[in-house]
Amino acid sequence: MPIEYKKNLAVFSDISTVEEAESLLEWLQNKPLTKKIDLLACTHMHPANLQVLMAQKSSIAAWPKDANLRAWLESALKVE
Repeated sequence: MPIEYKKNLAVFSDISTVEEAESLLEWLQNKPLTKKIDLLACTHMHPANLQVLMAQKSSIAAWPKDANLRAWLESALKVE
């Protein structure tokens, strides 16, 4: 499973596809105050998932190991 949902943390692993976007949005909407995202093991993210993270203003607990993916996500999520 590309996204594992824990109590207050969504953990991405490997490739997150468009199929995960709806469940990600639902999980984030049901956790309005405690929405943390762990991207450490993420190797690719479908833009639909990125749009969900952007719209929900998600807090990133861990960035991807891959430098290119990290740079892309940081710029999209407006991290300075």
